[in-house]
Amino acid sequence: MKKGIQVAIDGPASAGKSTVAKLVAKRFNYVYCDTGAMYRVVTLAALDQGIAVTDSTRVSQLAREIKISFAPGEPEQRVFLNGRDVTTAIRQGRIDKNVSAVAAIPAVREEMTNQQRQIAEEGGIVMDGRDIGSTVLPNAPVKIFMVATAHERARRRYVENKAKGIATASLEELQKEIELRDQKDSSRKVSPLVQAPDAVRLDTTSLTIDEVVDRISTIIEKTLNELA
Repeated sequence: MKKGIQVAIDGPASAGKSTVAKLVAKRFNYVYCDTGAMYRVVTLAALDQGIAVTDSTRVSQLAREIKISFAPGEPEQRVFLNGRDVTTAIRQGRIDKNVSAVAAIPAVREEMTNQQRQIAEEGGIVMDGRDIGSTVLPNAPVKIFMVATAHERARRRYVENKAKGIATASLEELQKEIELRDQKDSSRKVSPLVQAPDAVRLDTTSLTIDEVVDRISTIIEKTLNELA
């Protein structure tokens, strides 16, 4: 018996997807799958082993070999690479600059997609990323596409990095990085960043986190009632 429905939340870098997805999952007692973190873990593993992120063969092999896992934690969910806590390490600037290249490798995306679909099979899942509604979970009954201006997303990333004690670039540099990331994600050949036709577009530029969570929760509750 399904434990709930599949909720897909997509959008560009730093749109607040992960933060919102975690809170929505907690509100409905659903599982949260951080797909973006999975690609970041592969990127970290490649960089740590001195593998060029452009070496698709070696990176793809690495993606199949490593073990990625999640565990509840406060204030945030913990992410592990072969049992090692890499929650903070995968948010470093060097990961930000290289993860798009790794995520664009077809074999890496295929491996991560397979793992994500396995996690989502039982339902009761909130999954966020770039191509969840369009590729990973195309039949999800709730699909959200979160957007915000590049300037606002850079500001959020700057504040987040500062709060976590992570060395960060200037606000201007972060905005340039985000705009470049948008261009890479939207133009890649494999599973590009695109809004699914049946997704609800939600501009979060002027909304608080709680307001975004409330709006998505309302959509989920409406869908649950319709499916009942």
